Amino acid sequence: MPKPWEPKFTEKGWTVSFSIEGRRIRRRLGIRDKSLKTLARLKAQQVYKDEWEIQLTGPVIRGVPFWEAAKGYVDAGGEARFLPKLIAHFGPDATIDEIGEIEIVACAMEVYPDAAPDTQRRQVRVPINAVIRWAKGERRKPRTDNVNTRWLEPEEFERLLDAAGPHLRPMIAFLVGSGCRTGEMFALDANDWRPETRQGWIAGEEEGAGKTATSTRFVRLPQRSIDLMGERPTDGKMFLTPKRQPYKLRFKGGGQIKVAFDKARDAAGLEKEGPRKVTPHCLRHSWATWFYAQTRDFGGLMDLGGWAKSDMANRYRKIAPDDLAERLHSFGWDFGQETGNTKQRPKLRVVKQ
Repeated sequence: MPKPWEPKFTEKGWTVSFSIEGRRIRRRLGIRDKSLKTLARLKAQQVYKDEWEIQLTGPVIRGVPFWEAAKGYVDAGGEARFLPKLIAHFGPDATIDEIGEIEIVACAMEVYPDAAPDTQRRQVRVPINAVIRWAKGERRKPRTDNVNTRWLEPEEFERLLDAAGPHLRPMIAFLVGSGCRTGEMFALDANDWRPETRQGWIAGEEEGAGKTATSTRFVRLPQRSIDLMGERPTDGKMFLTPKRQPYKLRFKGGGQIKVAFDKARDAAGLEKEGPRKVTPHCLRHSWATWFYAQTRDFGGLMDLGGWAKSDMANRYRKIAPDDLAERLHSFGWDFGQETGNTKQRPKLRVVKQ
């Protein structure tokens, strides 16, 4: 015996028609592809359940239409590129509360039936979810705090370098030349170092090493960093404690070189408190500023820096003086090499001979 919510296919797509306590409900399901019967049945069953809920508990206030939420999202600065087709698909009546996984899948298969899954995700799932999150007040909000973007002028770094002890010196040379976080540096394995291209593979998936999924990447060092680093271990971790032991990685933590760094910073006459306080993380800010000043390569900045979002990386396009690139060259820093592919991990581990 057919279920009361069994959908039927008409020239306007899948529809459902049933009665609840003498009240007739007829509704289009918003699915126009005849081959999507399974999705249509799931949607029809949900409509049936919802109508019984209304019958038992009373009418509910109808939610915000998707088209209205999309308009507000665009007016607030959201990307409009893929929304017209989605608005046309959902029509004037579909509300954001009615759009779930079934509706998103159906929309992707109808609007972009021949597209690759990643294209469907980028042009359907991502914008739909962005509109819904915006309408529900779950959108990402701009930061209102004063984020520390302290970076070192090349002259300041030279002072820090001169004040650093022999154990700290190679590490700060690596950090300012690679843009790595300290945890990523401590996790770097000598077998993942490619001396012929001056590249290192950062295994961001290691606990305490990375910060986001994009942390896993290649970094490339300028020749000056290589020269300052000197000889490195050919097996195991590239950076070791003064007792020749690997540094302990700390999940969402750091501070392994704080004492040595603070001592060098103070001797170099750099700020030790306040909004311009100099910390090891300032070397990552310095790399970003230096790299972009010499290359103007924002894609390379994102890839080599391992940022998940462009917000932070974008800051460093705006804060460097016009003469920074030449001043860096005068101290032997050259970041202007071809960045290459920073995302593909080598298939073979390279062992330094």
